[in-house]
Amino acid sequence: MNKVKYCTNCVYPTSSAVPLAFDDKGVCSGCRTSQEKKNINWDERKKKFEKLIEEYRNKNGTGYDLIIPVSGGKDSYFQVHLMKKVYGLNPLLVTYNGNNYTPTGMENLLNMRNVFGVDHVFFTANVNVLKILNRLGVQILGDMQWHYASGIYTYPIRVAVETKTPLMLWGEHGHMDLGGMHSYNDFVEFTYRYRHEHVIRGYEWTDFLKRAPEFGEKLTKQQLIPWMYPSDKEIAGIGVRGIYTANYFKWDANIHGPLMIKKYGFKVPKEPFERTYRKMSNLDDMHENGVHDYLKFIKFGYGRATDHACKDIRSGIMTRDQAIKIVKKMDSIKPKDTYRWLKYVGWTEKKFDQIADTFRDPRVWWIKDGQWWKDNLWGKPSSYGKVRLDPKQQKKYQA
Repeated sequence: MNKVKYCTNCVYPTSSAVPLAFDDKGVCSGCRTSQEKKNINWDERKKKFEKLIEEYRNKNGTGYDLIIPVSGGKDSYFQVHLMKKVYGLNPLLVTYNGNNYTPTGMENLLNMRNVFGVDHVFFTANVNVLKILNRLGVQILGDMQWHYASGIYTYPIRVAVETKTPLMLWGEHGHMDLGGMHSYNDFVEFTYRYRHEHVIRGYEWTDFLKRAPEFGEKLTKQQLIPWMYPSDKEIAGIGVRGIYTANYFKWDANIHGPLMIKKYGFKVPKEPFERTYRKMSNLDDMHENGVHDYLKFIKFGYGRATDHACKDIRSGIMTRDQAIKIVKKMDSIKPKDTYRWLKYVGWTEKKFDQIADTFRDPRVWWIKDGQWWKDNLWGKPSSYGKVRLDPKQQKKYQA
């Protein structure tokens, strides 16, 4: 197996969940793409955006100008601020509720639709089905939030078709922002292919329906309607088009957050997360920065502190040495919200740990003396807990 290496500019490993390429200087594609922002004429892009949205403005006042999928976070606030306050558009906000909002996150969401005075569709699926999809997600692909990612990138599109609202405004393209999948000069737009292959990693509702009995779960087709993507015919009939705000406005969460706090009363929780130093990110799901991200560490050997540190290194507000200290302290923590999630789905910690171990990347992890080991960003390998695999499963990890 190839030994994991780290970007010489940020702290991403070659085992990153978001695909990365490394140049001959050891700098990752995410850093290279981020550097493009310095040479972009943002005033010119703003004009392009203004011309684009005028094509979609509802001239007769009988419909919405666009749809904005929102979580109620700082970036959602920023997008609604642009559309409603700066450009005077009438957006329809759409939220897919994963049923794990933090108290502060829910407060921000309710405040957002009030301070902006907009219509808002807040959708919650059958909670019993959500629990089943949580369990199946971990067992099938090591991710309890498959339903969440799929819902975010499916339900708003369903609403766009139903309301005959073609334009959709997303924030940033995640794989471009983190991994440099595209150039800012591509003006990449949302596609079903990106959703299918990368956001939900090739799994559709049909896979969960088919495999549910394999894990002792029961699902029906009718229960999975929220995750059924509209047909090509429906999409083409409306002309649904998804654009990214970050292609037209310089995107920096460290600027959005304070601005939205000042202008609209966006709130930050008093209690920090355990696995990242940022306090204003992912408030729509208490497990996003917690047990969900802990699974990422188990699988790929890094976590949310790495993600956030890489963003801040690229923004120029953190050095790589500072980031290494944060990653060393936070990436491996097993968070307290793990136990809330286990109670939610009815699992024991032992079962969770046994299943999680089966998803470890052999490029990252090896077994020595019954313990999991991996190389680290700071150079010295460390052990990270007891092995819970049977002897047959352990073979590919032997040092």
